[in-house]
Amino acid sequence: MSEASTPSAADSSPSSSHRELTAAQRNAVAELLRVSPVADELGRRFARAGHELHLVGGSVRDALLGRLGDDLDFCTDAHPDQTLRIIKGWAESIWETGREFGTIGAQRDGLRLEITTFRAEAYDQVSRNPVVEYGTNLADDLKRRDFTVNAMAVSLPDHRFTDPYGGLADLAARLIRTPGTPRESFGDDPLRMLRAARFAAQLRFAVHPDVREAMEKMATDLDRITAERIRDEFTKLLCGADPITGLRLLVDTGLADRFLPELSGLKLEIDEHAQHKDVYEHTLTVVSNAVSLEEDGPDFVLRMSALMHDVGKPATKAVGPDGRVSFHHHEVVGARLTKQRMKAMRYPKDVTAQVVGLVGLHLRFYGYGRGEWTDSAVRRYVTDAGDLLPRLHKLTRSDCTTRNRRKAAALAADYDALEQRIARIAAEEDLARVRPDLDGNAIMELLGVPPGPIVGRAWKHLKDVRLERGPLDRDEAEAELLRWARAEGLVD
Repeated sequence: MSEASTPSAADSSPSSSHRELTAAQRNAVAELLRVSPVADELGRRFARAGHELHLVGGSVRDALLGRLGDDLDFCTDAHPDQTLRIIKGWAESIWETGREFGTIGAQRDGLRLEITTFRAEAYDQVSRNPVVEYGTNLADDLKRRDFTVNAMAVSLPDHRFTDPYGGLADLAARLIRTPGTPRESFGDDPLRMLRAARFAAQLRFAVHPDVREAMEKMATDLDRITAERIRDEFTKLLCGADPITGLRLLVDTGLADRFLPELSGLKLEIDEHAQHKDVYEHTLTVVSNAVSLEEDGPDFVLRMSALMHDVGKPATKAVGPDGRVSFHHHEVVGARLTKQRMKAMRYPKDVTAQVVGLVGLHLRFYGYGRGEWTDSAVRRYVTDAGDLLPRLHKLTRSDCTTRNRRKAAALAADYDALEQRIARIAAEEDLARVRPDLDGNAIMELLGVPPGPIVGRAWKHLKDVRLERGPLDRDEAEAELLRWARAEGLVD
């Protein structure tokens, strides 16, 4: 692709916006040159068959941002059956999972291609899923798209650039705006309101005031969208580069109240007689802290745990005779509320269990600095956390948001000491595989019992002893088992 074929800026003045547009052009050249052998070849195949093909949506946007990946989105006037005939024998693999929406998927030279028939997609204002009708031209297809930065196209194979709604200028201004009026756009697909917040989090873009106003007025329309679609958008938002901006937008526009009311509920009233930390602001800080501790990209489980760790506080808030505020057992209540909310949002059971586990454990560390923890308590901390321990370390550290530097330093030092102690005991006792010192077979042989509940009870007792006292040798373990069995009336 030559630079002359890429978008040109309308304003030739040496302004910041013009410089950003020029940079976007250069990004597009570099990114599209990389994929053009496959894209142009595909375009020629469609042209020979008498059909149009255009690179569209997020692919054009990301190319202009210099972050185009290996997933390319195309639109065409060809219907799915026609698309299949065109790519058959050329694509290395083909899938039809999106066929009901007019989309055919293919792979070629390491690139994943999604080719969608021009669409005129709208809601009937009652149903919870989009009604898809095929369109007839590129202009109408671009008009129905969510935002101007996603309503640009590069035609193939001639590389003609189409930008009818000023998406390039909005991209340079880092602005989220709709091609038509926000009310029309959100009326067609209310999920776009949530998507606006997601793009604010992912791309660090600002939301146009008209878009924001429509989000506030139409927030209740989100109730027409299925939990699964909301879940997927919210997950992308939370895993964005700047989730805090997206989360604030959800709360400020009232969108959060439609599917995650616990977040808005953290805005507890603070008065001069019952001072306590602003739980909402504290929570956003904890999320931000957790993001900073990630090592291998976005960790949804960690971020969601940080977001939900204090949702039990509103229900457990109490003011004592001295005016001090307490939230006793808010981690227990929070774990229950988290499970209920994630179930309602249709998160997988294993993901929900991990987040719930972290919320329930996040307070366990406090009190360690008072010197009350025995080695047994450390073993239980590690065993209860299990595979969640690395995330629990990060969540606990993230939860320290005090502005008192001395207190913050003391908490950090305490947790450093706990991690060192865990490492020492783990090296000595292999905490990752804490098991009773006798297995089930040994228990049955020593007690002379068959498989059944007695073996399970004995196994649990020996594990508790193992956690309390550390490893036992064979003789000690057998003696402990017999002592327990006599106390239970199982042996003489």
